[in-house]
Amino acid sequence: MPSQSILEQKQAYVAELAEKLKAAAGGVLVDYKGISVEDDTKLRKDLRENGVDYFVVKNTLLKRAAEIAGIEGLEPALSGTTAIALHTEDIIVAPKLLNKKAESSDGKFAIKLGFVDGQVISKEEVEKYAKLPSKETLLSQLVFMLQSPIQRVAIAINEIAKKNEEQSA
Repeated sequence: MPSQSILEQKQAYVAELAEKLKAAAGGVLVDYKGISVEDDTKLRKDLRENGVDYFVVKNTLLKRAAEIAGIEGLEPALSGTTAIALHTEDIIVAPKLLNKKAESSDGKFAIKLGFVDGQVISKEEVEKYAKLPSKETLLSQLVFMLQSPIQRVAIAINEIAKKNEEQSA
């Protein structure tokens, strides 16, 4: 049986992890066995630069933290090696980067499953999120779509004004 201090450390870690899970807009669980140190370092750097919190976690501690955070359904993925990637704002960044790594790793690095707003999603759904455009791209597309009718009205009004000027001249 672990000592009291070790038990307290684990409880504190689980509480901290539960808070991270609650604060996350989305997360992805991966199996990282077989990835080289060089590849892992590059992946961690890419994730960190994009605001993703990525770390290795013990399955039993993640299970307890998920229960506290109210996330149900992670249990099937909690075997073997597990790392988790969390993002507090963007649900697309982590799936995009991790799916890219999984596709290039020849099965050495694999997505287990994910969650969005506390709801577990399958590996296939994580891959669908990975194929979506980034938040910035989606916002720029929305702005373009909203601007387009306004631009057309402005052009039409301008053409009517030109026609009226030609007729009055």
